[in-house]
Amino acid sequence: MLNIAYFLACWWGGVDDLFFSRLVWLIMNTAFVVVLYFTSGIHDQRVVYADRVIIEAFKSVALHAAIFLTTISFLDNIAVGWKVVLLFYVLFFVGLASWWIISRKVIKQYRKRGFNYKRVVIIGGGTVGVRLMDEMRSDSGYGYRIIGFFDDNHKTRTVANYKGGLDKVEAFVKDNLVDEMYCTLPDDDTGVVSRMMRIADSNAVDFYYTPQFGRNIRRQFELHNVGSVPVLSARSYPLSNPINRFIKRLFDIVVSSIVLLLSPIIFIPVAIIIKLTSPGPIFFKQRRTGYRGQEFDCYKFRTMRVNEDSDNVQATRDDPRKTRFGNFLRHTSIDEFPQFYNVLKGEMSIVGPRPHMVKHTQMYSELIDKYMLRHTIKPGITGWAQVNGYRGQTDQLWQMEKRVEYDVWYAENWNFLLDLKIIFLTITNVFRGEQNAF
Repeated sequence: MLNIAYFLACWWGGVDDLFFSRLVWLIMNTAFVVVLYFTSGIHDQRVVYADRVIIEAFKSVALHAAIFLTTISFLDNIAVGWKVVLLFYVLFFVGLASWWIISRKVIKQYRKRGFNYKRVVIIGGGTVGVRLMDEMRSDSGYGYRIIGFFDDNHKTRTVANYKGGLDKVEAFVKDNLVDEMYCTLPDDDTGVVSRMMRIADSNAVDFYYTPQFGRNIRRQFELHNVGSVPVLSARSYPLSNPINRFIKRLFDIVVSSIVLLLSPIIFIPVAIIIKLTSPGPIFFKQRRTGYRGQEFDCYKFRTMRVNEDSDNVQATRDDPRKTRFGNFLRHTSIDEFPQFYNVLKGEMSIVGPRPHMVKHTQMYSELIDKYMLRHTIKPGITGWAQVNGYRGQTDQLWQMEKRVEYDVWYAENWNFLLDLKIIFLTITNVFRGEQNAF
Protein backbone atom coordinates (compact mmCIF):
# COMPACT_ATOMS: atom_id res chain seq x y z
CA MET A 1 0.00 0.00 0.00
CA LEU A 2 2.91 2.33 0.75
CA ASN A 3 4.52 1.82 -2.64
CA ILE A 4 1.21 1.88 -4.52
CA ALA A 5 0.42 5.25 -2.90
CA TYR A 6 3.91 6.49 -3.80
CA PHE A 7 3.68 5.55 -7.47
CA LEU A 8 0.13 6.90 -7.81
CA ALA A 9 1.07 10.21 -6.17
CA CYS A 10 4.05 10.63 -8.51
CA TRP A 11 1.98 9.66 -11.54
CA TRP A 12 -1.01 11.91 -10.76
CA GLY A 13 1.30 14.69 -9.57
CA GLY A 14 3.34 14.57 -12.75
CA VAL A 15 6.66 14.17 -10.92
CA ASP A 16 8.71 12.02 -13.28
CA ASP A 17 12.11 12.69 -11.71
CA LEU A 18 10.82 11.86 -8.21
CA PHE A 19 9.17 8.75 -9.56
CA PHE A 20 12.55 7.33 -10.46
CA SER A 21 14.41 8.66 -7.39
CA ARG A 22 15.89 5.65 -5.68
CA LEU A 23 16.98 7.70 -2.67
CA VAL A 24 13.47 9.04 -1.95
CA TRP A 25 12.02 5.58 -2.44
CA LEU A 26 14.60 4.08 -0.05
CA ILE A 27 13.98 6.71 2.64
CA MET A 28 10.23 6.24 2.32
CA ASN A 29 10.44 2.47 2.83
CA THR A 30 13.06 2.73 5.58
CA ALA A 31 10.77 5.11 7.48
CA PHE A 32 8.00 2.53 7.31
CA VAL A 33 10.23 -0.08 8.95
CA VAL A 34 10.20 2.14 12.05
CA VAL A 35 6.43 2.58 11.74
CA LEU A 36 5.92 -1.19 11.62
CA TYR A 37 7.70 -1.57 14.95
CA PHE A 38 5.21 0.73 16.69
CA THR A 39 2.09 -0.55 14.87
CA SER A 40 2.78 -4.27 15.07
CA GLY A 41 0.20 -4.61 17.87
CA ILE A 42 -2.72 -4.39 15.45
CA HIS A 43 -1.54 -7.57 13.72
CA ASP A 44 -1.77 -9.45 17.03
CA GLN A 45 -5.49 -8.70 17.33
CA ARG A 46 -7.62 -11.45 15.85
CA VAL A 47 -10.77 -9.27 15.86
CA VAL A 48 -10.49 -5.55 15.11
CA TYR A 49 -13.07 -2.80 14.70
CA ALA A 50 -13.17 -0.20 11.94
CA ASP A 51 -12.81 2.85 14.20
CA ARG A 52 -9.74 1.36 15.91
CA VAL A 53 -8.22 0.48 12.53
CA ILE A 54 -8.70 4.05 11.29
CA ILE A 55 -7.02 5.44 14.40
CA GLU A 56 -4.07 3.05 14.05
CA ALA A 57 -3.77 3.90 10.36
CA PHE A 58 -3.75 7.61 11.16
CA LYS A 59 -1.03 7.11 13.80
CA SER A 60 1.04 5.09 11.34
CA VAL A 61 0.74 7.68 8.59
CA ALA A 62 1.49 10.57 10.96
CA LEU A 63 4.59 8.83 12.33
CA HIS A 64 5.78 8.01 8.81
CA ALA A 65 5.30 11.64 7.74
CA ALA A 66 7.32 12.89 10.72
CA ILE A 67 10.23 10.53 9.96
CA PHE A 68 10.13 10.88 6.17
CA LEU A 69 9.81 14.67 6.00
CA THR A 70 12.43 15.22 8.70
CA THR A 71 14.92 13.05 6.80
CA ILE A 72 14.14 14.70 3.46
CA SER A 73 14.68 18.16 4.97
CA PHE A 74 18.36 17.34 5.53
CA LEU A 75 18.89 16.56 1.84
CA ASP A 76 19.52 19.82 0.00
CA ASN A 77 19.44 18.36 -3.49
CA ILE A 78 15.88 16.98 -3.16
CA ALA A 79 12.80 19.21 -3.23
CA VAL A 80 9.41 17.56 -2.86
CA GLY A 81 6.30 19.61 -3.58
CA TRP A 82 3.79 19.76 -0.74
CA LYS A 83 0.87 18.90 -3.05
CA VAL A 84 2.51 15.63 -4.05
CA VAL A 85 3.36 14.86 -0.43
CA LEU A 86 -0.20 15.59 0.67
CA LEU A 87 -1.61 13.44 -2.14
CA PHE A 88 0.76 10.61 -1.20
CA TYR A 89 -0.27 10.60 2.48
CA VAL A 90 -3.98 10.77 1.68
CA LEU A 91 -3.61 7.77 -0.61
CA PHE A 92 -1.40 5.99 1.91
CA PHE A 93 -3.91 6.52 4.74
CA VAL A 94 -6.89 5.36 2.66
CA GLY A 95 -4.97 2.38 1.30
CA LEU A 96 -3.56 1.26 4.65
CA ALA A 97 -6.88 1.52 6.51
CA SER A 98 -8.73 -0.21 3.66
CA TRP A 99 -6.19 -3.02 3.49
CA TRP A 100 -6.33 -3.68 7.25
CA ILE A 101 -10.13 -3.78 7.22
CA ILE A 102 -10.63 -5.73 3.97
CA SER A 103 -7.90 -8.28 4.71
CA ARG A 104 -9.47 -9.13 8.07
CA LYS A 105 -12.89 -9.51 6.52
CA VAL A 106 -11.40 -11.87 3.95
CA ILE A 107 -9.65 -13.86 6.68
CA LYS A 108 -12.88 -13.99 8.68
CA GLN A 109 -14.76 -15.44 5.71
CA TYR A 110 -11.89 -17.86 5.11
CA ARG A 111 -12.06 -19.04 8.72
CA LYS A 112 -15.83 -19.48 8.48
CA ARG A 113 -15.17 -22.07 5.81
CA GLY A 114 -12.98 -24.05 8.19
CA PHE A 115 -9.50 -22.83 7.27
CA ASN A 116 -6.74 -20.92 9.05
CA TYR A 117 -7.71 -21.73 12.64
CA LYS A 118 -6.03 -22.62 15.92
CA ARG A 119 -6.80 -26.01 17.46
CA VAL A 120 -7.57 -25.32 21.11
CA VAL A 121 -8.18 -27.35 24.25
CA ILE A 122 -9.65 -25.86 27.42
CA ILE A 123 -8.63 -27.28 30.79
CA GLY A 124 -11.13 -26.68 33.57
CA GLY A 125 -14.86 -26.15 33.47
CA GLY A 126 -16.94 -23.93 35.67
CA THR A 127 -17.95 -20.36 34.97
CA VAL A 128 -14.58 -19.17 33.65
CA GLY A 129 -14.04 -22.12 31.30
CA VAL A 130 -17.54 -21.93 29.82
CA ARG A 131 -17.27 -18.14 29.41
CA LEU A 132 -13.95 -18.54 27.65
CA MET A 133 -15.38 -21.15 25.29
CA ASP A 134 -18.43 -19.00 24.52
CA GLU A 135 -16.21 -15.99 23.81
CA MET A 136 -13.98 -17.97 21.45
CA ARG A 137 -17.03 -19.13 19.52
CA SER A 138 -18.71 -15.72 19.46
CA ASP A 139 -16.77 -14.47 16.43
CA SER A 140 -15.25 -16.54 13.64
CA GLY A 141 -12.63 -13.84 13.27
CA TYR A 142 -10.84 -15.22 16.31
CA GLY A 143 -9.98 -18.34 14.34
CA TYR A 144 -10.37 -20.81 17.23
CA ARG A 145 -11.54 -24.40 16.89
CA ILE A 146 -12.14 -26.04 20.27
CA ILE A 147 -11.30 -29.72 19.93
CA GLY A 148 -11.25 -30.69 23.59
CA PHE A 149 -12.74 -29.70 26.94
CA PHE A 150 -11.41 -31.35 30.14
CA ASP A 151 -12.57 -31.20 33.74
CA ASP A 152 -12.95 -33.58 36.69
CA ASN A 153 -16.33 -32.14 37.61
CA HIS A 154 -19.04 -34.46 36.27
CA LYS A 155 -21.39 -31.50 35.75
CA THR A 156 -19.31 -30.36 32.78
CA ARG A 157 -19.85 -33.59 30.85
CA THR A 158 -22.72 -32.00 28.97
CA VAL A 159 -20.44 -29.31 27.57
CA ALA A 160 -19.64 -29.66 23.86
CA ASN A 161 -16.33 -31.40 23.05
CA TYR A 162 -16.01 -32.80 26.58
CA LYS A 163 -13.24 -35.41 26.42
CA GLY A 164 -12.88 -36.50 30.04
CA GLY A 165 -11.10 -35.66 33.27
CA LEU A 166 -7.69 -34.08 33.76
CA ASP A 167 -5.98 -37.47 33.60
CA LYS A 168 -6.95 -37.67 29.90
CA VAL A 169 -5.24 -34.43 28.88
CA GLU A 170 -1.73 -35.74 28.25
CA ALA A 171 -2.84 -38.64 26.06
CA PHE A 172 -5.20 -36.41 24.07
CA VAL A 173 -2.51 -33.81 23.41
CA LYS A 174 -0.08 -36.51 22.25
CA ASP A 175 -2.62 -38.16 19.94
CA ASN A 176 -4.04 -34.95 18.45
CA LEU A 177 -2.56 -31.88 16.85
CA VAL A 178 -3.09 -29.11 19.41
CA ASP A 179 -1.92 -25.52 18.89
CA GLU A 180 -2.98 -23.84 22.14
CA MET A 181 -3.97 -24.93 25.63
CA TYR A 182 -6.05 -22.66 27.90
CA CYS A 183 -6.08 -23.50 31.59
CA THR A 184 -8.90 -22.04 33.70
CA LEU A 185 -8.17 -24.01 36.88
CA PRO A 186 -7.36 -22.24 40.17
CA ASP A 187 -3.63 -21.97 40.87
CA ASP A 188 -3.71 -23.78 44.24
CA ASP A 189 -1.25 -26.03 46.10
CA THR A 190 -2.15 -29.19 44.17
CA GLY A 191 0.27 -28.33 41.37
CA VAL A 192 -2.30 -29.12 38.67
CA VAL A 193 -1.55 -25.90 36.74
CA SER A 194 2.18 -26.68 36.73
CA ARG A 195 1.43 -30.20 35.50
CA MET A 196 -0.69 -28.87 32.64
CA MET A 197 2.08 -26.43 31.73
CA ARG A 198 4.62 -29.28 31.60
CA ILE A 199 2.31 -31.26 29.30
CA ALA A 200 2.07 -28.25 26.98
CA ASP A 201 5.83 -27.70 26.99
CA SER A 202 6.53 -31.38 26.29
CA ASN A 203 4.28 -31.34 23.23
CA ALA A 204 5.20 -27.92 21.78
CA VAL A 205 1.79 -26.46 22.64
CA ASP A 206 1.33 -22.78 23.49
CA PHE A 207 0.05 -22.47 27.08
CA TYR A 208 -2.28 -19.74 28.36
CA TYR A 209 -3.57 -19.30 31.89
CA THR A 210 -6.92 -17.66 32.62
CA PRO A 211 -7.13 -16.16 36.15
CA GLN A 212 -10.06 -17.20 38.30
CA PHE A 213 -11.25 -13.68 39.05
CA GLY A 214 -12.96 -13.80 35.66
CA ARG A 215 -15.69 -15.81 37.40
CA ASN A 216 -17.29 -12.71 38.88
CA ILE A 217 -15.60 -9.80 37.15
CA ARG A 218 -16.55 -8.90 33.57
CA ARG A 219 -14.13 -6.23 32.46
CA GLN A 220 -10.91 -5.81 30.52
CA PHE A 221 -7.60 -5.96 32.36
CA GLU A 222 -4.19 -4.71 31.38
CA LEU A 223 -0.97 -6.51 32.26
CA HIS A 224 1.91 -4.58 33.82
CA ASN A 225 5.07 -5.59 35.60
CA VAL A 226 6.59 -4.36 38.84
CA GLY A 227 10.06 -5.76 38.35
CA SER A 228 9.55 -9.45 37.69
CA VAL A 229 6.11 -9.54 39.34
CA PRO A 230 3.11 -9.45 36.93
CA VAL A 231 0.39 -6.99 37.94
CA LEU A 232 -3.07 -6.63 36.39
CA SER A 233 -4.75 -3.24 36.34
CA ALA A 234 -8.49 -3.60 36.89
CA ARG A 235 -9.36 -0.93 34.35
CA SER A 236 -7.55 0.31 31.30
CA TYR A 237 -8.38 3.89 30.34
CA PRO A 238 -7.12 5.26 27.01
CA LEU A 239 -6.83 8.70 28.61
CA SER A 240 -4.27 7.37 31.09
CA ASN A 241 -1.89 7.58 28.11
CA PRO A 242 -0.16 11.00 28.18
CA ILE A 243 -0.32 11.31 24.37
CA ASN A 244 -4.08 10.74 24.35
CA ARG A 245 -4.54 13.26 27.16
CA PHE A 246 -2.45 15.79 25.22
CA ILE A 247 -4.54 15.29 22.06
CA LYS A 248 -7.82 15.70 23.95
CA ARG A 249 -6.58 18.73 25.91
CA LEU A 250 -5.15 20.40 22.79
CA PHE A 251 -8.48 19.92 21.00
CA ASP A 252 -10.33 21.38 24.03
CA ILE A 253 -8.08 24.45 24.13
CA VAL A 254 -8.29 25.15 20.40
CA VAL A 255 -12.06 24.73 20.10
CA SER A 256 -12.94 26.54 23.36
CA SER A 257 -10.64 29.44 22.42
CA ILE A 258 -12.32 29.82 19.03
CA VAL A 259 -15.80 29.63 20.59
CA LEU A 260 -14.97 32.19 23.27
CA LEU A 261 -13.42 34.57 20.72
CA LEU A 262 -16.64 34.40 18.69
CA SER A 263 -18.85 34.31 21.79
CA PRO A 264 -19.95 37.99 21.75
CA ILE A 265 -22.14 37.15 18.74
CA ILE A 266 -24.25 34.93 21.01
CA PHE A 267 -23.42 36.19 24.49
CA ILE A 268 -24.40 39.83 24.02
CA PRO A 269 -27.96 39.33 22.67
CA VAL A 270 -28.60 36.45 25.12
CA ALA A 271 -27.38 38.56 28.06
CA ILE A 272 -29.60 41.50 27.04
CA ILE A 273 -32.72 39.30 26.74
CA ILE A 274 -32.04 37.59 30.08
CA LYS A 275 -31.79 40.97 31.85
CA LEU A 276 -34.92 42.28 30.13
CA THR A 277 -37.09 39.21 30.84
CA SER A 278 -36.30 38.54 34.51
CA PRO A 279 -34.41 40.18 37.37
CA GLY A 280 -31.16 38.57 38.47
CA PRO A 281 -27.65 37.77 37.16
CA ILE A 282 -26.90 36.77 33.57
CA PHE A 283 -24.89 33.73 34.52
CA PHE A 284 -25.82 30.91 36.87
CA LYS A 285 -22.97 29.39 38.86
CA GLN A 286 -23.33 26.01 40.56
CA ARG A 287 -20.94 23.71 42.44
CA ARG A 288 -20.59 20.41 40.61
CA THR A 289 -18.43 17.31 40.84
CA GLY A 290 -15.52 17.10 38.45
CA TYR A 291 -12.40 15.05 37.81
CA ARG A 292 -11.55 12.63 40.65
CA GLY A 293 -14.43 14.01 42.70
CA GLN A 294 -13.06 17.57 42.88
CA GLU A 295 -15.71 20.26 43.06
CA PHE A 296 -15.75 23.25 40.71
CA ASP A 297 -18.02 26.13 39.71
CA CYS A 298 -19.94 25.20 36.56
CA TYR A 299 -21.25 28.17 34.53
CA LYS A 300 -24.47 28.42 32.54
CA PHE A 301 -26.76 31.15 31.28
CA ARG A 302 -29.45 31.69 33.88
CA THR A 303 -32.68 30.07 32.69
CA MET A 304 -34.73 30.28 35.90
CA ARG A 305 -35.98 32.92 38.21
CA VAL A 306 -33.75 33.35 41.23
CA ASN A 307 -34.82 30.72 43.80
CA GLU A 308 -33.46 28.94 46.88
CA ASP A 309 -33.82 25.41 45.45
CA SER A 310 -31.49 25.82 42.47
CA ASP A 311 -28.71 23.78 44.11
CA ASN A 312 -30.98 21.05 45.45
CA VAL A 313 -33.89 20.41 43.04
CA GLN A 314 -33.34 19.21 39.47
CA ALA A 315 -35.21 20.97 36.67
CA THR A 316 -38.34 19.23 35.37
CA ARG A 317 -40.21 19.49 32.06
CA ASP A 318 -42.87 21.97 33.27
CA ASP A 319 -40.77 23.54 36.02
CA PRO A 320 -42.50 26.79 37.12
CA ARG A 321 -39.10 28.30 37.98
CA LYS A 322 -38.08 28.49 34.31
CA THR A 323 -38.54 31.69 32.35
CA ARG A 324 -39.97 31.62 28.83
CA PHE A 325 -36.63 32.62 27.32
CA GLY A 326 -34.86 30.22 29.68
CA ASN A 327 -36.98 27.41 28.28
CA PHE A 328 -35.76 28.33 24.79
CA LEU A 329 -32.12 28.39 25.96
CA ARG A 330 -32.47 24.93 27.49
CA HIS A 331 -34.24 23.45 24.49
CA THR A 332 -31.47 24.67 22.13
CA SER A 333 -28.67 23.93 24.66
CA ILE A 334 -27.46 27.54 24.32
CA ASP A 335 -27.50 27.77 28.12
CA GLU A 336 -24.42 25.49 28.16
CA PHE A 337 -22.22 27.88 26.13
CA PRO A 338 -20.51 29.51 29.16
CA GLN A 339 -19.07 26.09 30.02
CA PHE A 340 -16.50 26.60 27.27
CA TYR A 341 -14.87 28.86 29.88
CA ASN A 342 -14.72 25.83 32.21
CA VAL A 343 -13.16 23.87 29.35
CA LEU A 344 -10.48 26.52 28.77
CA LYS A 345 -9.67 26.54 32.49
CA GLY A 346 -9.20 22.75 32.39
CA GLU A 347 -12.09 21.95 34.74
CA MET A 348 -14.13 20.35 31.95
CA SER A 349 -13.69 18.87 28.50
CA ILE A 350 -15.88 19.39 25.44
CA VAL A 351 -16.84 15.71 25.54
CA GLY A 352 -17.20 13.71 28.74
CA PRO A 353 -19.72 12.68 31.39
CA ARG A 354 -22.05 15.53 32.31
CA PRO A 355 -21.13 17.00 35.73
CA HIS A 356 -23.77 16.51 38.42
CA MET A 357 -24.73 18.63 41.38
CA VAL A 358 -22.68 17.81 44.48
CA LYS A 359 -25.84 16.68 46.26
CA HIS A 360 -26.65 14.21 43.47
CA THR A 361 -23.10 12.85 43.49
CA GLN A 362 -23.36 12.13 47.20
CA MET A 363 -26.75 10.48 46.76
CA TYR A 364 -26.12 8.37 43.64
CA SER A 365 -22.67 7.21 44.73
CA GLU A 366 -24.41 5.28 47.51
CA LEU A 367 -27.18 3.89 45.28
CA ILE A 368 -25.39 3.00 42.02
CA ASP A 369 -22.46 0.65 41.69
CA LYS A 370 -19.47 2.10 39.79
CA TYR A 371 -21.03 5.58 39.88
CA MET A 372 -17.75 7.26 40.87
CA LEU A 373 -15.95 5.68 37.90
CA ARG A 374 -17.52 8.35 35.71
CA HIS A 375 -15.23 10.82 37.50
CA THR A 376 -12.03 9.13 36.35
CA ILE A 377 -12.08 11.54 33.40
CA LYS A 378 -13.04 15.20 33.14
CA PRO A 379 -16.74 16.04 32.82
CA GLY A 380 -17.94 17.40 29.49
CA ILE A 381 -20.36 19.81 27.90
CA THR A 382 -21.81 16.85 26.02
CA GLY A 383 -21.28 13.13 26.35
CA TRP A 384 -21.93 9.62 25.10
CA ALA A 385 -24.92 9.21 27.44
CA GLN A 386 -26.48 12.47 26.24
CA VAL A 387 -26.37 11.62 22.52
CA ASN A 388 -27.88 8.22 23.34
CA GLY A 389 -30.95 9.83 24.89
CA TYR A 390 -29.99 9.88 28.59
CA ARG A 391 -29.98 13.57 29.39
CA GLY A 392 -32.18 15.89 31.39
CA GLN A 393 -34.38 14.78 34.27
CA THR A 394 -33.63 11.45 35.99
CA ASP A 395 -36.64 10.89 38.21
CA GLN A 396 -36.15 7.11 38.19
CA LEU A 397 -33.03 5.29 39.35
CA TRP A 398 -32.70 3.16 36.20
CA GLN A 399 -32.29 6.30 34.11
CA MET A 400 -29.25 7.36 36.11
CA GLU A 401 -27.91 3.79 36.03
CA LYS A 402 -28.05 3.80 32.21
CA ARG A 403 -26.36 7.20 32.12
CA VAL A 404 -23.55 5.89 34.34
CA GLU A 405 -23.25 2.78 32.15
CA TYR A 406 -22.73 4.92 29.04
CA ASP A 407 -20.33 7.26 30.86
CA VAL A 408 -18.14 4.39 32.08
CA TRP A 409 -18.16 2.82 28.62
CA TYR A 410 -16.97 6.11 27.15
CA ALA A 411 -14.12 6.35 29.68
CA GLU A 412 -12.97 2.82 28.85
CA ASN A 413 -13.30 3.16 25.06
CA TRP A 414 -12.28 6.75 24.37
CA ASN A 415 -10.72 7.70 21.09
CA PHE A 416 -10.54 10.99 19.21
CA LEU A 417 -12.90 9.86 16.46
CA LEU A 418 -15.48 8.98 19.11
CA ASP A 419 -15.28 12.55 20.43
CA LEU A 420 -15.84 13.92 16.92
CA LYS A 421 -18.81 11.57 16.48
CA ILE A 422 -20.38 12.74 19.77
CA ILE A 423 -19.89 16.40 18.81
CA PHE A 424 -21.51 15.77 15.41
CA LEU A 425 -24.48 13.99 17.00
CA THR A 426 -24.85 16.78 19.57
CA ILE A 427 -24.97 19.47 16.87
CA THR A 428 -27.43 17.36 14.90
CA ASN A 429 -29.68 16.99 17.95
CA VAL A 430 -29.59 20.75 18.60
CA PHE A 431 -31.05 21.50 15.15
CA ARG A 432 -33.40 18.53 15.23
CA GLY A 433 -34.58 19.22 18.77
CA GLU A 434 -34.50 16.86 21.73
CA GLN A 435 -37.47 15.90 23.86
CA ASN A 436 -35.32 15.58 26.99
CA ALA A 437 -33.78 19.04 26.65
CA PHE A 438 -35.75 21.02 29.21
